[in-house]
Amino acid sequence: MEAAIQSYWPTLVRWSLVGGTLGAMMYLLNTGLQRVGVKRDVARGYAFVLPWIIGFLVFSLYPFVYSFYLSFTEYNIFQPPRWIGLDNYVRMFTSDRNFWPSLRLTLLYAFFNVPLGMIGALGVALLLNRNVRAIGFWRTLYYLPAVLPAAAVALLWRWMFSPSSGLINFFLQPFYALFNMEPLAWFTDPNLVLPAYVIMGMWGVFGANAVILLAGLKNIPRELYEAAQIDGAGAWAQFRSVTIPMLSPTLFYTLVTGIIGALQIFTQAFFITTPQRAGQFLNVLIYQEAFAFRHMGYASALAWFLLMVILVLTLLVIRSSALWVYYESERG
Repeated sequence: MEAAIQSYWPTLVRWSLVGGTLGAMMYLLNTGLQRVGVKRDVARGYAFVLPWIIGFLVFSLYPFVYSFYLSFTEYNIFQPPRWIGLDNYVRMFTSDRNFWPSLRLTLLYAFFNVPLGMIGALGVALLLNRNVRAIGFWRTLYYLPAVLPAAAVALLWRWMFSPSSGLINFFLQPFYALFNMEPLAWFTDPNLVLPAYVIMGMWGVFGANAVILLAGLKNIPRELYEAAQIDGAGAWAQFRSVTIPMLSPTLFYTLVTGIIGALQIFTQAFFITTPQRAGQFLNVLIYQEAFAFRHMGYASALAWFLLMVILVLTLLVIRSSALWVYYESERG
């Protein structure tokens, strides 16, 4: 016990110094602002925000900017970065045989997963919006995928897709016997890797997106449905003319976050090995280049390319929003 305390003592001292320094900086900022005429409540607000600002600058903004510099260098962690200009980007597009399959797999996954996920989440939200018995239980049950550990879920799906002992092939066994087929090797057949990940991605329709869309459905005024019924609109007409337009801002939000999330898929791909010929997701490729091969400069270039892809697709969605997103406050 005494040895454990002694081993933790230096860490405790360092953290105490950090906390004391932040406290002193907050006190000095609060006092200095009040002396120059800032109101006391405002000065205290800035003082309490100071630790977050420092954390953002040190742990977020600085690594973000520094990674951009590293993308133009050769850096293996153990030696200082060496400037090589655009060589990392040239290598990315010309000589890295893993890059194009990874980009293809990532984009195709996002292309299928995002719309299917939105349709599924909207269907779940519509079901949860109905007045049925024990609706609170069902809403809690369908939200559970959002709080389960991603690593544990990935391992569970890996077992479920197992060719010999997985539940999916077990339930498909009558189909295999009917057509005299061998059980599908989901994660070892390059042609089945993408469908397997898309199926696995459908798990997310029961999580946060369904709850967000449910909140959007709850905010639609009932008077609009009553007016549509008076005009003779049926269920489909109400859904097309009332639900979708009024829900379009929420759909826009889930679309943007869905694209970002799909392009940044990592945990599932990290725990499930796939054939090299099928490619790997860009985030996994970045991780391997950075921490397995210690090519920090090249990994930074890959990360910045992925950022640009996400930025371009997000901007395209935002630009298109004027054509299909309806904001009631802008009416008239």
